[in-house]
Amino acid sequence: MSALHADGLAALRRWSAPTAAQEALQERFVRHLAVHPSGMRRDCFPDHITAGVLVLSADGDEVLLNLHRKARRWFHFGGHCEAQDASLRGAALREGVEESGLVDLVLSAEPLQLSEHTVPFCDPRGPVQHLDVRYAALAGPGAEHATSEESLDVRWWPVRALPDLEPEMHDLIALAQGHLLG
Repeated sequence: MSALHADGLAALRRWSAPTAAQEALQERFVRHLAVHPSGMRRDCFPDHITAGVLVLSADGDEVLLNLHRKARRWFHFGGHCEAQDASLRGAALREGVEESGLVDLVLSAEPLQLSEHTVPFCDPRGPVQHLDVRYAALAGPGAEHATSEESLDVRWWPVRALPDLEPEMHDLIALAQGHLLG
């Protein structure tokens, strides 16, 4: 078992799921890692753990989202765990920094939300299931973002005037505000 796998399994086992639906996902993710030593890596087909982060402005009034190049939808930042990642939390932070250009993110200690979703364009073998572990972060005041090659756009959105988002994203934003600013 790799250090990243052990960390991911430990992080998911100690997490306190806020709802019964999130608890069911937590059990699913833990079972996946218990059965698949490669379950944190992209080459674990068709399911693998991914790490993400939702970035809020320092005052919590805005959320930084990326218009994903392949999905063509607005999302939080995130992606696959990499060989250099020592922890699930570290993978989420790395993804946030790489995709937003922000270097001063203050990341939550624990995940806030789990999500399972099908991604049709991730692997040439066919659709995969991303078992996404989502953290939240605050950006420093006046933080300057950038657009990475994985995004068509990166933009601050007022929390009260968001683009068309999946329902889970609204839940994640509310969780992040409550956790980071509450």
